[in-house]
Amino acid sequence: MSQRKVVSLETIRVACKNCTLSSLCLPMGLTSEDIERLDEIVKRTRPLHRGDFLFRDGDRFRSLYVVKTGSVKTFAPSPEGGEQVLGFHLPGEIIGLDAIDKDQHACSAKVLETSAICEIPFQRLEELTSAIPSLQHQMYRLLSKEIGHDTDMLLLLGKKNAEERLAAFLLSLSQRLHKRGLSPSDFYLSMSRHEIGNYLGLAVETVSRLFTRFQDDGLMRVDRKHIELLDLPALEALVGGNGQGRRQNQQR
Repeated sequence: MSQRKVVSLETIRVACKNCTLSSLCLPMGLTSEDIERLDEIVKRTRPLHRGDFLFRDGDRFRSLYVVKTGSVKTFAPSPEGGEQVLGFHLPGEIIGLDAIDKDQHACSAKVLETSAICEIPFQRLEELTSAIPSLQHQMYRLLSKEIGHDTDMLLLLGKKNAEERLAAFLLSLSQRLHKRGLSPSDFYLSMSRHEIGNYLGLAVETVSRLFTRFQDDGLMRVDRKHIELLDLPALEALVGGNGQGRRQNQQR
């Protein structure tokens, strides 16, 4: 069953205090009064569509962006002239934190599917954080999460083989969707096989071959971009590097 919801202007205009993503976004831990002050500076625009940009590499840093519905890809130019995918961002996740230091975006952010985005002008956010200590604490928490994500990605690319990388990617999507109240085992991929391979440092042929292998081993069911994870414990065992999950399925 698809977990996608239709994006409407009514949905986009929901205030921060009524947003289902408040536990994942900046409003977490704020009082109702402080949330209203934050809500006053948030810009909610029309729905964006696949291929639209939030910002481009080299743009001046002006705002942070929160995905409300849909998904966004961040990427930077690669030495070969193409692009290097840096991340896939789901509802409740903030984009643009890495540009605070140099006051300039070092990557681009492109919408992967019809999405609603909340824009938070950073100058006004700074003014609020100086007046609301709990909001400042939330900013520290988000920056820490960003650093932790970068560390996890370096470990994934440096120590995991191809199977482990793809399994870790699928489990990460599963866990992030579950936090948003969506199915952790039945979802659609908004990104292409090529984009997944680029992100994980794998050839697109390798990604396609592994999807087929995981399906043959009973770990998942694949219908184009529709994914059903059938054996989460086996995927977790595979990420652990012992291959136990796949061998158990092969013996069934």
